[in-house]
Amino acid sequence: MNNSNYFDLSGVPTVVGTGLIALDVVVNHATKAAPEVFAGGTCGNVLTILSYLGWLSYPVARMDCDAASKHVLADFEKWGVQADLCKCLPSGETPIVIQNIRRAPGGHNVHRFSFTCPNCGAWLPGFKPVTTPAVELVLAKVSRPKVFFFDRLSRAAVNLAKAYSDRGALIVFEPSGLGDPKLFQEVLQIVHILKYSNERLNEMSDLHFAQAPLLTIETLGNEGLRYRSSIRGCKTSDWVSLSAFSVKQVVDTAGAGDWCTAGLIHLLGTQGAAGFAKTSSVSLRDALLFGQALAAWNCKFEGARGGMYATDKMGLHRDVNKILLGEAQTLASNTGPGQLSKGPVFRCSARECAKRAQDRGVTVANSGSKARSRTPRIQAPKKHR
Repeated sequence: MNNSNYFDLSGVPTVVGTGLIALDVVVNHATKAAPEVFAGGTCGNVLTILSYLGWLSYPVARMDCDAASKHVLADFEKWGVQADLCKCLPSGETPIVIQNIRRAPGGHNVHRFSFTCPNCGAWLPGFKPVTTPAVELVLAKVSRPKVFFFDRLSRAAVNLAKAYSDRGALIVFEPSGLGDPKLFQEVLQIVHILKYSNERLNEMSDLHFAQAPLLTIETLGNEGLRYRSSIRGCKTSDWVSLSAFSVKQVVDTAGAGDWCTAGLIHLLGTQGAAGFAKTSSVSLRDALLFGQALAAWNCKFEGARGGMYATDKMGLHRDVNKILLGEAQTLASNTGPGQLSKGPVFRCSARECAKRAQDRGVTVANSGSKARSRTPRIQAPKKHR
């Protein structure tokens, strides 16, 4: 496969996205290092990665002026993400997600996501979709992007998808759940790429859609992925499987799916829906392998986008090319923890949180978001990425 120009862009394509844009708090229990905070969430990660790869990225959200949103916006600014549409009205608290990393009995790291404060156990702010009045504002600001990406169902997201589809954008949907069945079926009429995780939506592969997307991708964790296509130049009669790449040292698998999605969009979305419709079998396979290689590369680092902070673009290009050439085992190992700048211990704004931190004698960083009090407990719900 010719992978020499995978990172090159002839212009600066634009992507608009809405969905989960959150403050990620990474807590490594194995090293007991101070938590890290980053812009995250599926949509937040995908659009930030695309910006890193040379795209003009416009996330659409309802951020308030809380401290969590300031952390997210500062991270967006660092990577060139356009924040013009991040404060759509009515504003709301920025979602916060805790990523707990622990050492498994076999010696490898595992991660779980939690939606409660790791210090006091209070519930943290959750996702709130953009409302329909914001749609016209978004369309006026960015009228003709090459790609529209979304990962949460809402009336506003569906309306944006329809409007951008009519204007020639490639529509990419990565649902975290089925949500409203009627809304789900409605939006699938105009979705070009549907991508989902078998870990979260294993019933999806058995569903029959009135009109299936041109490309459906089901990720299978460390087993890779499978896809089926009705694109004219690369139709498949059934599912086609691609094994995952293996790297020498896996530090953290969080965000692997987001890198895979970004890689796929990077190679298939630059010419919008019209260009995507001309995809060949070779181009499709190359794009999927490129996405998988990016995902494998980021597993060497801590955090959903840890590699962006720990190395430079030259290192990314070199390592991903090695992975694509089957030389993944020759990549240099990374220690993972300790690569990123450390900050104070995270806490939410629940009243008892500061007191608990004070009692423990630790320095805390206030999320600035309101949290509902509850009996301290850290839960591990399904992965949301």
